[in-house]
Amino acid sequence: MKYQLYREQQLRCDVATAWQFFSNPDNLSKITPKNMGFVVLTKNTDGNIYEGMEIDYTVSPLLGIPIKWKTRILKVNFEKSFTDFQEKGPYKLWNHYHEFIPNADGVLMKDTVDYELPFGFLGTFAHVLLVKNKLNEIFNYRFQFLEKKFNQK
Repeated sequence: MKYQLYREQQLRCDVATAWQFFSNPDNLSKITPKNMGFVVLTKNTDGNIYEGMEIDYTVSPLLGIPIKWKTRILKVNFEKSFTDFQEKGPYKLWNHYHEFIPNADGVLMKDTVDYELPFGFLGTFAHVLLVKNKLNEIFNYRFQFLEKKFNQK
């Protein structure tokens, strides 16, 4: 079964600042809870994503057991949007669309994640018991981190 997670957040900064932060893979570990053991393995020399870029990570969502994860940046529309797609990892499907919309208050950032778990019925069961709550926890942490970084002065 396919699922979708949607979040949006108003950031009080210009689009260039938001883009610089979110398009740098090195910042992924900053916006992920420490208990996830999220480590970016790909060493990025200039800190900017590009179409076709592959990013390797390890993540330990359960019992500290590391899982390898590889995403590919499928599409980049400079300072407007980008999409990362799981090439290899824990999901049957992971397609994460990031959008940045300038407005009078700064930038409205939108995240749309389409995802699917492997293992049919067992995957559906795991979604209900664990995955849905874990993803909400991750994106709630991210929201709080971004509030502190961009919206508190």
